Amino acid sequence: MKKRQTIRHPHLLGLLKDYALVAISVLVVLLATLYPFKFSFPDSFSLEELINSFSNTSSFQDTVNNILLFLPLGFFCSSLLQRHRVKLGLEILIVILASASLSTIVEFLQVFLPGRRPTPEDIINNTIGGFVGWLCFNWLLSRSFAYILARIENNSSRRVNQRVAAFCLGYILLSSLNLVFWQSTTYLSNWNSNYPLVIGNEATGDRPWQGYISKVYITDKAVSAIEAAQIFQDKDYFNNYDDSLLAAYKLDKSGQYSYRDKSGNLPKLLWRGQPVDIQENKGALLSSSNWLETAAAVKKLNKRISNTSEFTISTTVATSEINQTGPARIVSISDDPLRRNFTLGQQRTALNLRLRTPITGENGGDVKLNIPNIFTDKQPHNLIITYSRPIIQVYVDNLQNSYSLNLLDLIPIAHKLFYYSLNFIPLGIYLALLSLLVKNSRVIHRWLIFLGILLPSVMLEAFLVNAYGKEMSLRNILIGVFFTATTAFILKNRATILVKKVALN
Repeated sequence: MKKRQTIRHPHLLGLLKDYALVAISVLVVLLATLYPFKFSFPDSFSLEELINSFSNTSSFQDTVNNILLFLPLGFFCSSLLQRHRVKLGLEILIVILASASLSTIVEFLQVFLPGRRPTPEDIINNTIGGFVGWLCFNWLLSRSFAYILARIENNSSRRVNQRVAAFCLGYILLSSLNLVFWQSTTYLSNWNSNYPLVIGNEATGDRPWQGYISKVYITDKAVSAIEAAQIFQDKDYFNNYDDSLLAAYKLDKSGQYSYRDKSGNLPKLLWRGQPVDIQENKGALLSSSNWLETAAAVKKLNKRISNTSEFTISTTVATSEINQTGPARIVSISDDPLRRNFTLGQQRTALNLRLRTPITGENGGDVKLNIPNIFTDKQPHNLIITYSRPIIQVYVDNLQNSYSLNLLDLIPIAHKLFYYSLNFIPLGIYLALLSLLVKNSRVIHRWLIFLGILLPSVMLEAFLVNAYGKEMSLRNILIGVFFTATTAFILKNRATILVKKVALN
């Protein structure tokens, strides 16, 4: 009887410890995301309001934090499930569902917390964090994972060639997912449809711009260079434009109280404060005490541009103060200083652009987009800004004075390392498992390792160069190679150690 207790006692203690660690992980998540728990539940709450509450996006820092936050939960859940001898496939499914479910509950509760912004991306990032925790546990501590690796390495089945072919096909498909991911980073699908159009400030009134604006035209497609030349030559070019014209405001003396959108798509622009000065050759004067804002959110514009992931903004502006900072908002589709779809601003003499995409963040400021020496005088300047994934094209006064910015070339290195790690670490894991299958064939093994490490990174860079016109970057290729090779090497060596332990036992 005593002997039986000594056998069961460590297992029971291990179970209790794992249950406690899972509970602590959940508690940490709840404290980090919901504290101080001051919920505010309205008397009535519609489904539309609930859906609109989730129309936010995560910043780069939030993405990293959300993955790290759920990593312990995945780690300790894996330990608990393996003590219960749950099968590998079911174990992975439970970890993913547990992470996704807890994250969904947290995001829903954040709807009722003032100052918190629930985000669909957080659920994805939290789920990834839980899965990363599962990976970490299996790499470091799992004995069942060691037995699986041993079976793979010692596989003498006649069907090994079929399994290698299936693994190779899976590796190619996984590599192709990288292309899909990087395509999605340049879409405007994360634009918030509930933001208004503001001219000369933020809706909160704390980023004023001083200067004149005479017109604002916005379309849901990027005009070509030939069309841009025609816009500069013909002042009435947009009068007979096609259905892609979404906004047409002329800020002349007719707007004593408001300005009507002549395209008929958007609400009126209303004065916040009284108009100070309106000149026929310069337009309306805007300052800290008077600016323009649409009477409601420009939902049609936001949704159309979100669908096409293209736009053109044509405006004529003249600054009244060369050293304005903030950047001072000239034309902005935004809710406050920290959340926007697009902003055209002035930062001293530079033209500052902020554009919301998955890689630039909710404030559009994670990638710096500045055009120098635009506001060096106080004369009117005709500006045409176009976006066609991932190229931002800026024309100032004529076709010759143009600037081109590629978002993919401007991603900060910290962001790039993080995104590449998410893409290429799974490839390294897959490659390590594949190499175990073909270990007995040295020639195939060597070529497989070489191509498996190099090919996905080269494929991704070649695709981005051909599809989006970015410059070829050896650094990007080497980053991908580094994450794939390092992951494959670590896991393969770990597998060798685990397999030897299994053999000794």
